[in-house]
Amino acid sequence: MELLTKAQNTMTGKKTQYRIKTKKLCYRLSSTVDQFKWLFKREVTPKAYILKNVNFEARPGEITAIAGASGAGKTTLLEIVAGMIPLSSTAGQVIVNDQPMNAQHFRRVSGYVTQEEALFPLLTVEETLLYSARLRFHGVHQKATARVSELLRELGLQHVADVRIGSESNRGISGGEKRRVSIGVDLVHDPAVLLLDEPTSGLDSSSALDVALLLKTMASTQGKTIVLTIHQPGFRILELIDQILLLSNGTVIHNGPLHMLEQRLRYAGHSIPLQVNVLEFAIEVMEDLIIHVEESEIEYGEIEGEFKHVRPNSIIANVHEDKGLYANPLFKEVFILGHRFSNIICRTKQLFLARIMQALLAGFVLGTIFMNAANDPRRAKLQTQIGFFAFSLTFLMSSATEGLPIYLQERRILMRETSRGAYRISSYVISNTLVFLPFLLGVALLYATPVYWLVGLRREIDGFLYFSLVVWMVILMSNSLVACFSALVPNFIMGTSLVAGLMGSFFLFSGFFIPKEDIPSYWTFMHYLSLFKYPLECFLINEYGGEQGRRRCLQSVGGDCILYGDWFLMQQGLKPSQKWINLGIMLGFIIGYRWLGFLILWYRSYRISK
Repeated sequence: MELLTKAQNTMTGKKTQYRIKTKKLCYRLSSTVDQFKWLFKREVTPKAYILKNVNFEARPGEITAIAGASGAGKTTLLEIVAGMIPLSSTAGQVIVNDQPMNAQHFRRVSGYVTQEEALFPLLTVEETLLYSARLRFHGVHQKATARVSELLRELGLQHVADVRIGSESNRGISGGEKRRVSIGVDLVHDPAVLLLDEPTSGLDSSSALDVALLLKTMASTQGKTIVLTIHQPGFRILELIDQILLLSNGTVIHNGPLHMLEQRLRYAGHSIPLQVNVLEFAIEVMEDLIIHVEESEIEYGEIEGEFKHVRPNSIIANVHEDKGLYANPLFKEVFILGHRFSNIICRTKQLFLARIMQALLAGFVLGTIFMNAANDPRRAKLQTQIGFFAFSLTFLMSSATEGLPIYLQERRILMRETSRGAYRISSYVISNTLVFLPFLLGVALLYATPVYWLVGLRREIDGFLYFSLVVWMVILMSNSLVACFSALVPNFIMGTSLVAGLMGSFFLFSGFFIPKEDIPSYWTFMHYLSLFKYPLECFLINEYGGEQGRRRCLQSVGGDCILYGDWFLMQQGLKPSQKWINLGIMLGFIIGYRWLGFLILWYRSYRISK
């Protein structure tokens, strides 16, 4: 119904406006809260309501502020209205334009600005808005560019359009400008509803007033419905607010204009000091106001049961075709996200330059350490050569954890953008994989070129190309593993611990330290899951296999050869054909870890959206 109305209004040139109401809204936590709450859910006995019988209304063209002391339930109420908390976990009703709210659709037509900015610090202000606009807009690039130029003027950000967002370590734009960029990211698709969690917190009085004036202008001139939470606003900001919802421990104390709150305080016998604004004073004397609030004692289960009869109607506006859900087809999303990710990688010096220098330097250092170890008959020791292969794999695998911070930073932004319907999870995974392919190929060649010829491995071009290919596949495998577990772990410390533990286990069961025959049967599966096993076998087959391997003596006694290359491979149970089979298995690991990472991200996004 909402989508149909919106489509009709679009055809007639009239923009849909949204009136939001809540009726007897109640909410309480029903599960434990921990870092893995998206994965595991354990029911506990609730102790208290977070929201109790909340009734309020937000109208088009007005700013509605949700106020109250810390812990009053402001952000929880805003998240429910924004569709970020499942309606199935609430009791009561959330109504949009006289229809039960369809959270999935409402998230797409509204903008939700969280208190913590989720922005890429290495992108400029204009790039941040432009990428967001290109992901949200149908049609050509020029339409998104025009919208961004308009937004930069509206937000007063033209003078910092080419300045990077910045972070704590790299200075960028100011806090007030960063807050306006966060608002702009959710304004690119021109939503009729804008929801903001404490947009003025952490800003100086001048920046806070600028943000409030911006919101007031949008509400009055564009007819937007604006709902925000606010904490200790100044006098001038309060004058810009049309309706105030005052909460105390989840209960509504006041719902209406500011002057009515002032009248209530005077009727209660309070004299408001000149140096204190009405809202601050009301929060201080909250207990006196609570006495005049009639609280109805309604059982949570009864309200929830009543609401269940209404809730199914909210499914009416669901649209299942991609055409209705996303602004762009998948291949265009992949292109836009790939372009954005490429810029971030190139500007991340600790990842891009450091990884290149690390690969080049390690190739030369290892090459000089093991120089000609494979060809000098006085130094030709089989164990030394195998040790070189093993250490190379250890270096290549361990260096992949450098990408973990970028993945974790992207995940937070990914969850916010996909929950608002900006693009598909699959588009992100595909673009991320495609961007890393050429970058990691360059890293592989920078490492393989010096080390291969300095060590004196098989001096044939096909041997070098195969060695470089295996190195590339190893780096891709480790990168895919890190990408997978970055979707699972809650933070960088746990991520590095988990990845390091897995890498150590893979190395232990690779067959280098202990042959497969000596591994206990109940641990044999780890041998086949080891990411070290297959590339190590590839290196050995490439070096000691083929026609040259039949003539190559690895060990001799008294001038008589007792071990040729092909004999050594037979002792290890390796066949020349395995060099290509193992590459296929390594490709399977790459695809498998990427697919598993996609499923984890999809489940995270699904939990948020549902």
